[in-house]
Amino acid sequence: MAGSKFVLEGRVSLISFVLGLCVVLIPLFTEAGAHVEWAQDVLNGLNGKIAIVVYIAVVNGLLLILYKGPLYKVAVRAGFLGFAFGCGLLMSFSQTSWKYFGWYMCSLSFFHYSEYLVTAIINPHSLSLDSFLINHSLEYTVAAISSWVEFTLERLLVPEMKQLGWLSLLGLLMVLFGECLRKSAMLTAGSNFNHIVQNEKSQSHVLVTTGVYSCFRHPSYVGWFYWSIGTQVMLCNPVCVLGYTLASWRFFRERIEEEEISLIHFFGEDYLEYKRKVPTGLPFIPGIRVEA
Repeated sequence: MAGSKFVLEGRVSLISFVLGLCVVLIPLFTEAGAHVEWAQDVLNGLNGKIAIVVYIAVVNGLLLILYKGPLYKVAVRAGFLGFAFGCGLLMSFSQTSWKYFGWYMCSLSFFHYSEYLVTAIINPHSLSLDSFLINHSLEYTVAAISSWVEFTLERLLVPEMKQLGWLSLLGLLMVLFGECLRKSAMLTAGSNFNHIVQNEKSQSHVLVTTGVYSCFRHPSYVGWFYWSIGTQVMLCNPVCVLGYTLASWRFFRERIEEEEISLIHFFGEDYLEYKRKVPTGLPFIPGIRVEA
């Protein structure tokens, strides 16, 4: 049953993501494909914008024909994320500061889609629309919108602030590090990984201490922490760099303490011994304190 769920929902999401991603082929069907600055022509030119709108309508119509009910809900989300990734790629090739926003779009859309796909692979029993993490929380949505607003306003008022290529590259490296660490943690944990903190131990639940878990007790949180901050370094958003750092630190401090209470309950002395040897991986977050 678990395998069939991945074959069905995982495959539907992958097909839909690729369909959305194919928006990058639009320059081949417009006059932009004949120009050196084809990425800017597609994004700024009228024909390019019309082609993108038509492409969205065609892909959505195709998904409506192919999938019904719950499968369409999966498909339309994956298709949208693929489309956002494709538009991010187009922006990344532009010769303006919007290229860095393109990097951001690729990072954001890939993060959310890969959360769903990896969950489909490692733990299909827990797979749901929430696995995309698009509707993570109201605070997460407000934080994302705030970063878009800050980038746009500063680009208009202080455009030179968005031309720090070395800083954006540093942010990209942070994003890549965080993304790779988080997905490595998910793959290493396998069916033990869940987006929701578990308060009851299942029969298959084991304590994972190998791979990236031998370096950090909570590698998936460490990855997400540096990924989120890296997105704002990439955008050269000083206000959001500070805001994301403080908000992420507070969120993961509370999340780790909540999770470790359950882990101590599940594994007892085995987890306490592991806790003594391996740090959380996050600065100034020791985890739940246990009286000796």
